[in-house]
Formats: sequence, structure tokens, C-alpha cells
Amino acid sequence: MTATDSPAIKIEHLTKHYDSKHGIDDINLEVARGEVFGFLGPNGAGKSTTINTVLDLLKPDKGTITLLGLDHHKNVKEVHKRLGYLSGDMETDPSLTGKQYLKYVSHLRGGIDQKIIDDLVHRLKSDITTKIRHLSRGNRQKIGLIAALMHDPDILMLDEPTSGLDPLIQAEFNAIIREHKAKGKTTFISSHVLSEVQSVCDRVGFIKDGKLIRVSTLKSLMDQTSRNVTVHFKDTVPRDQVAALEGVSRLKHEDGSLMFTFGGDINQLMKLLAAHPIDNIQIAEPDLEELFMNYYRTEDHDV
Repeated sequence: MTATDSPAIKIEHLTKHYDSKHGIDDINLEVARGEVFGFLGPNGAGKSTTINTVLDLLKPDKGTITLLGLDHHKNVKEVHKRLGYLSGDMETDPSLTGKQYLKYVSHLRGGIDQKIIDDLVHRLKSDITTKIRHLSRGNRQKIGLIAALMHDPDILMLDEPTSGLDPLIQAEFNAIIREHKAKGKTTFISSHVLSEVQSVCDRVGFIKDGKLIRVSTLKSLMDQTSRNVTVHFKDTVPRDQVAALEGVSRLKHEDGSLMFTFGGDINQLMKLLAAHPIDNIQIAEPDLEELFMNYYRTEDHDV
């Protein structure tokens, strides 16, 4: 495999322990070039430790990491030139304005076309004239995102990137990530906010207590997640038939309607319902939030 054919991110047996209860343990993961990957887990699960170790900001106890086919430690300068990074809580000189900070980052990057910076400022509606110490968390995040994006990196590593952003700016952020993907570039988004990844990610990984417990495509996860169904019948309500269908749970019968959770074959459900006159049917699309909570309510999972 050549360097250009290699995964954007390859992590093998990555382990970093702080004490007996914290850190990450034997993380194995590949993220393809051009992929948007969501790294999910509650606060303290090991997301930031994984990112900081991948970025060579922390030394692992064990394991290997390659980014764009390069050893992340031996080639750290070359790798960092091709990365864009936003930390979970951006720290910089609070006495600088956003404009001064972005000028400083541009200088470190060897000079960035001002038009590119201006375009990102406009798209994210960023206040760059105020000193950073006076900005809200959301406005600091915008400055950090512009700094991470300005040099058009091959890999974006983003830790809780939309924290504090309003919905319109989140939508613009999603559009920027899709454009980044369309150019064949990779984004790794660490988050505990499910809506943040559900709209842009190709695959997601769940981390719990420092262990990667599941990696899957969003489609596969959604196919396995139950839907909430409400059916209003014109006359006879086939309660017993619906109750007997595989995948039906939490069934309720009220005023000519059935409300239930369905995790079975949707075609079998529609076939059954088609035999009965219906006034209305509502099938709520599965939410990653529900799946996420199911994983964290359960103690043990196989990856």
C-alpha cells in the first residue's frame, strides 16, 4: 500500500492510562480518506485523550498511529502541516482580537490568502474585532474553526466543534464539512451531541470508559434502531395482530389508535397495516440519541 492509498487515520492498539479508571485502552480504528467520522461518547469517556494522543500531544503507553501514511510522531512536523485542529475548549491569548489571532495563525501557516479567511469569517458570521476574552464560547469556537479550516487541511480533527453555536451557524458548519469531504478530505469529529454528527457523518464510533465498543455506518445503526409508530384506524383496530408482530414493543391502544415502538422488518409491518383501513400513520425516523443512550445503559458490548 502506498502512502496515498493508506487510510487518513490508522490507530492500532492505542493505550494511554492515567490511573486505573481513566484513559483509553486498546483502541483500533481506521478512518478512510474523504470520510467524515463521528467519535461519540459522554464527557470522560476518552474522546479528548484519543485525539490528543493521535496529535502527538500525549505520549501513548502502547500502540501505533499513522496519519496520511506517516508515523504521527516521527513525522510530526509534516503531519501537523496537513492537519486542522480545534480543541474542546479553545485557549489562546485573550488580549488578542479574533483578527489578530487569525493573522498570527496565518503567519504560522506560511501565509494564507486573506480572501479565504474573509470568506470563512463571513460564512460563520464571526466577530473578529472584539478581544477574545470578551467573546462568548460560541464566538470563540467560530474563531477556532476558522483557524482550523483556513489552510484547507487534509485532515480536520474537531473536538466538540459546534458547542455554543446557534442552529443557523451549525447548518453552515455542516455545509463546510460536506465541501471538505467533496474534495476527498477527512474529518474526525469528537462529540457527545448526537445531532452534531447525525447530519454529516458517514460512520460513527462509540467509546465508553476508554474502550471503543462499536464502529458502524449511520445507515446500519439506523436500520437497527426502533421507530415510534402511531396508527389511526378508520374502524377495527387490529391490536392483537400488531402485538404479535416481531419487533413490536410498548404497545398502547387509545381511541381507535395504536402507538408502539417497532424494531422489526418495516415491510412486514406495512403489509399487515395495508389490510386495514387507516386514517393516518406516523412513523418517526430513528434518532441516534436513542441508540446512543441504549449503548450507555448497557454495561457490556462487543466491538
